[in-house]
Amino acid sequence: MKITYLLSYAIITLCFVCYSCKSPKAKMSALGENIGAEVKMNDPEDIASIIAKLDKQDTVKTQLKAKVESVCQVKGCWMNLVPTAGTAEESIFVKFKDYGFFMPLDLTGSNVIVDGIAYREVTSVDELRHYAEDEGKSAEEIAAITEPEEELKFLADGVIILK
Repeated sequence: MKITYLLSYAIITLCFVCYSCKSPKAKMSALGENIGAEVKMNDPEDIASIIAKLDKQDTVKTQLKAKVESVCQVKGCWMNLVPTAGTAEESIFVKFKDYGFFMPLDLTGSNVIVDGIAYREVTSVDELRHYAEDEGKSAEEIAAITEPEEELKFLADGVIILK
């Protein structure tokens, strides 16, 4: 009897874990593939205009059009964006709201529009090293990270991967 209960519990737990790990289905729009919450197009900004706004306020609700510089190679749970022109003067680190969806691992070089909130935050050495490891950097590169860093960040509700 105990084995039946334990087996039932294990199966239910496994089903719940598998279901909760899946990203929402991507939806196609006229612009491309929409992942996460539906992105209703406004006038997407570039990184420079968001930086200017963050000089005057703590957070900015906006849409950003940028190029994917890198993606978490473990499961696509974050990405780093640079201006679409490719100049990496300033980049922006993007996470996804409630860890609710993930990006394709082969997205580097693609242009995207992200919808959500931009802000600045100090990232600890441990977290920076974790992200470097996710990105597949060498042990030497990871060990060279010794100082926390103030970063431009973005919490995305939804993303459009442009065609």
